[in-house]
Amino acid sequence: MKKQTLTLISRRSLNDEVFGLTFAGAEPMRPGQFVELSVDGGYLRRPISVADSRGDELTLIVKKVGKGTREMAEWQPGRKVSALTSLGNGFGTDASRPLLIGGGIGCAPLYMLARTFAERGVRPTVVLAFGSADQIYFEREFGDFGNVIVATDDGSRGIRGNAVDAVRAEGLSEGNGFDRYYACGPLPMLRALAAWSGAGELSLEARMGCGFGACMGCSVKTADGYARVCKEGPVFPAASLIWE
Repeated sequence: MKKQTLTLISRRSLNDEVFGLTFAGAEPMRPGQFVELSVDGGYLRRPISVADSRGDELTLIVKKVGKGTREMAEWQPGRKVSALTSLGNGFGTDASRPLLIGGGIGCAPLYMLARTFAERGVRPTVVLAFGSADQIYFEREFGDFGNVIVATDDGSRGIRGNAVDAVRAEGLSEGNGFDRYYACGPLPMLRALAAWSGAGELSLEARMGCGFGACMGCSVKTADGYARVCKEGPVFPAASLIWE
C-alpha cells in the first residue's frame, strides 16, 4: 500500500452509467489490484478496481452507483486526488490458455490482465456479460488482446443470457478451451462459476471500511478460515471459497 496524490489527466464516457478516468503520478500496479480514492464530503475512501496501469498512468473504469461515484463522474482534468494505491493481491498470470470472464463493471479489472497475457504471446478467450447492448463497454479494446465473446441478459447483443450461460453455450470447460479462468462480477455469477469449475480465480467485491486489512469488515469464509477481501483478496482461488 502507498498513499499518493494523483492528477486526473483524462475523463471519458463509456455509456450512460460508466466512465473512464486516467490519472498520472501512480506507481505501477498488477492486474487485479485496486485503489481507494478520497471524495469530497466522504468519510470513507471509495475502492475502485484498476483497469490498467502503464508507467505512472493509472486507468479506472467506474459505474455511477452512489453519491461518491457520481461525484467522480464530474471530475475534470487537472484535479488532484488523494489515493491509496497497490492494494490487494491481484490475479496470477501463469495460465497457458486463460479464460477471462467479466460481468458488468466486473469486466474492468480484466482488461490489464488480458493485456498482460497478450504481451507474453498468450491470447486469452474473454467473455463479457452485460444486461443489454447499451451497457457494453471496452469490447473493441479487449479485442486487441483476446478473442471476445459477448453475452447480454436480454439477447440484444451476442449470446442471450449471463456469463455462465455464455461459457456453457461455447462449450468451454477445463481442458477444453482453458486451463485456468479469471473472473470478476456480481456475487451470484461468481458463485455459479465456482460451482461450475474450481480451476479459477475470483475477484470479490465487498464493503470496505479501511481498505488495507485493519478493520476486518470485509471478511469472507474460506477453506483456511476467514480472510479479508481487501488484504488477502480481492482475488481468491475459486475452490477455496465457502459459500453460505
